[in-house]
Amino acid sequence: MSKELEGRKQEVCDTIEGMRAGLLRVSREIHAHPELAFEERFAAEQLVGLLRDAGLEVEAGAYGLETAFATEFGADGGPCVAVLAEYDALPEVGHACGHNLIATSGVGAGIALAALGDRLPGRVRVLGTPAEEHGCGKELMAREGAFLGIDAAMMMHPSSVNLVNMPCVCMSEVEVVYHGRAAHASAMPERGVNALDALVLAYQGVAALRQHIRGTERIHGIFTEAGQAPNVVPERAAGRFYVRAASAAELDELKPRVEGCFRAGATATGADVEVSWSTADYLDIRYNDPLATAFKTNAEQLGREFFPYDKLPAGLQGSTDMGNVSQRVPSIHPMLAAAPPHCTIHNPEFAKWAGSEMGDAAAIDGAKALAMTALDYLADADLRERTRAIFEATR
Repeated sequence: MSKELEGRKQEVCDTIEGMRAGLLRVSREIHAHPELAFEERFAAEQLVGLLRDAGLEVEAGAYGLETAFATEFGADGGPCVAVLAEYDALPEVGHACGHNLIATSGVGAGIALAALGDRLPGRVRVLGTPAEEHGCGKELMAREGAFLGIDAAMMMHPSSVNLVNMPCVCMSEVEVVYHGRAAHASAMPERGVNALDALVLAYQGVAALRQHIRGTERIHGIFTEAGQAPNVVPERAAGRFYVRAASAAELDELKPRVEGCFRAGATATGADVEVSWSTADYLDIRYNDPLATAFKTNAEQLGREFFPYDKLPAGLQGSTDMGNVSQRVPSIHPMLAAAPPHCTIHNPEFAKWAGSEMGDAAAIDGAKALAMTALDYLADADLRERTRAIFEATR
């Protein structure tokens, strides 16, 4: 590493340290005001405010989504890195995925890189990307051009261990609604068509199907409507299901089998059914080792120790729309510990840690590591070449 690059890395880290109080204030504010997918107005306003206070011009409502934002800066004609921020929360359990930390790490990295001015060896695009938990927001933004002109993309995700990549599979969301006919459940049940029975039978069909799918595949769902009163035959019932598979091809094979369970429930009861698959599937992450290794090296310099990726238990996997980004441009999605090893994401305990000092440390370390990795990529032609070569080899 040249002394010039080393000096710039130290400078962005110092800038982030100088912003620590402001970044963590916004992180805690977003944590205290959890918002669901496509509704992240408070979070977007807070993050846009940070960027504008740093002197950056920010487009709110970018790439077709009300709660998205974008800003770009740096030298014309050079390579361009996208640094991403997520900020939606989960129903009931709030920021149990720690997206408040993702948001502040991405925005913090962006501001620190912008502070380099004409010494930034390329361009940076900071993107606020809503609706990761539901709706596949990054895919929707990509279809509107959010990643055109981008050479590499990166973000950090909190976890209970430090990992170079998130174990990831493809996922499709599906909504199912059954329409029956109401009747008095005691006086004249023969006049009713029970939509809830249709949904229950479909759910049982999915449960039976689980015995005969690959070990890398998952199907899980909930009932979102199940009737209004015990003495009225339910005329409407609805559910939401997630279907996951290791690849897009395997997901395409599994989806018709799941839909068959839904339609079987309708056939058995005489109810009508609407099956609505999401318009955007979540894709698997194309792991990019050169870029991920650069992030790991930078995070290790901050005192982070990484768990061996090949030692992770089989089946420990999730889904993210960062996978969709990684199918378009070389990308990384490392994870930094924001909670103790026993605490897993998507539960109330993790939400508490996301608003703790350990969570704060992940946000600040994430911002520093992202900023340093962006500098590595922009300044190092060999790293760019190796990053592109791996991307092309796994296309």
